[in-house]
Amino acid sequence: MVSRQKTGRSHPEYEQLAFLLEEEGEAHPEPAKGSKPSVAADPTRTLTQNLMQEVVSADNMRYALKRVRENRGSAGVDGMTVAELPDYLRTHWPRIRQELLEGTYKPQPVRRVEIPKPDGGVRLLGIPTVADRLVQQALLQILDPLYDPTFSPSSYGFRPGKSAHMAVSSAKKHMAEGNGWVVDLDLEKFFDRVNHDILMGWLAKRIGDERILLLIRRYLEAGVLLNGVVVATEEGTPQGGPLSPLLANILLDDLDKELERRGHRFCRYADDCNIYVQSKRAGERTLASVTRFLETKLKLKVNRAKSAVDRPAKRKFLGFTLARSKGEVRQWIAAKSKKRMMDKVRAITKRNRGISLDRMLSELRAFTHGWVAYFWRARTPSVFQAIDSWIRRRLRCFQWKQWKRWRTRAKQLVKAGVGPWLAYGVAFKGYGPWHVAGTPAMTKALSNATLKSLGYASLHEWYLSFASM
Repeated sequence: MVSRQKTGRSHPEYEQLAFLLEEEGEAHPEPAKGSKPSVAADPTRTLTQNLMQEVVSADNMRYALKRVRENRGSAGVDGMTVAELPDYLRTHWPRIRQELLEGTYKPQPVRRVEIPKPDGGVRLLGIPTVADRLVQQALLQILDPLYDPTFSPSSYGFRPGKSAHMAVSSAKKHMAEGNGWVVDLDLEKFFDRVNHDILMGWLAKRIGDERILLLIRRYLEAGVLLNGVVVATEEGTPQGGPLSPLLANILLDDLDKELERRGHRFCRYADDCNIYVQSKRAGERTLASVTRFLETKLKLKVNRAKSAVDRPAKRKFLGFTLARSKGEVRQWIAAKSKKRMMDKVRAITKRNRGISLDRMLSELRAFTHGWVAYFWRARTPSVFQAIDSWIRRRLRCFQWKQWKRWRTRAKQLVKAGVGPWLAYGVAFKGYGPWHVAGTPAMTKALSNATLKSLGYASLHEWYLSFASM
């Protein structure tokens, strides 16, 4: 039997729900009769005949509720928020639990959300209701320990104990071993093109509880609410639910096993896969054969315009560019990643946003901390120094714009330590903010208070705090 997740000490509010999440001594209902997924004979399936009892157990559901509340997220098609979920469960959990055990639970459609992509186009997200997110999270906690140990060590996306940095480090190792060419695979709209029948076939090989299989199939086919109309989904697994990343890894594990069988050196992070070979010719053969495999066996489409065989220095992998330098393989911040960061900072520090300086600094702090925490491994202090200088100047422009009137600007400059004649002269002449922000006197006058609000002296200092670890 699959082991349950450790829950640790529960919040009192979760303990109040314990009597709802499991009734001791209750007989477990039999699965509902009806069509059954075809399954292959596999002795491991006998260990998974009663997974649904594990899913709806009190410990598992309490931990799932804790995770859903921590992750927050927006409401689904029913408008229910995460904060309203505990009250909803007090009334409806006995019914939901009974339906799950009988195999009759039916998920609601997902709410469609479009997220702009940095390179153009949109990424389609499907936001399940919070009740469905709870059930998906409970499923994930039981299925993940069953599947994760069988995944390839070269798969790094959405797995416990794995990270994007580990994938980049592995790619550097493959390059250091003499694989100087990369096959950069791009799967076109992967999450929207997952074939349901193929995915369910892989699930049926390991899962013996038909209620779990029927529930996952219903999640895949729940549909999308568009303009008040539910549109059926015949393929794809909507991004936005807790279960989607695991289902994607289960499907793409077939690709991993095929690459391992062929002896390839590769790194895969979700649908982002790089294969490292020793020559361009070998890379072209690999790209052609892997494309055939993906499109014929897994029914996925390879984006031929974005997939390529090239030197790693000319490609981007998880935000980094890899290349040999001074006898070793190093990583740099990719040009597109830097541009994306600067575009985001421009949007945050836009001078006509009509927000307070404190709010703008709060947004900027949250973004820059996360960005530096991810990219500090590039070990490029000059890049951080240049970006730091650029951000400082934008902050000074924002502050100058906030003062509005020339008399206010002059008084603020004097207050900051600028001589009265210089302060009133600069303010009265009406220099633009970018010009003022670049002068040495204004730099000193306008920097200190703003940077203290950020919580560190500079982005470069923040970078060094990571680089010294």
